[in-house]
Amino acid sequence: EIACYLGLELGKIKIKRFADGEIYVQLQESVRGCDVFLVQPTCPPANENLMELLIMIDACRRASAKNITAVIPYFGYARADRK
Repeated sequence: EIACYLGLELGKIKIKRFADGEIYVQLQESVRGCDVFLVQPTCPPANENLMELLIMIDACRRASAKNITAVIPYFGYARADRK
């Protein structure tokens, strides 16, 4: 919905899990010199979604993206430190 609202197309990315649960991310198009926005909530399962986001950020960084912005509409650990 966000990309549609902005009149942008979603980038192509391949995400899969190995049998041991490890996450594999492969960018399907070049992001070299581009501004990249990753939208990933960390709703349950929070650990898996957060790790997926971190691996996507790393993949974009290694692919020489100009700027990487993570948009996290729901951050699962944000309220854990309240007293």
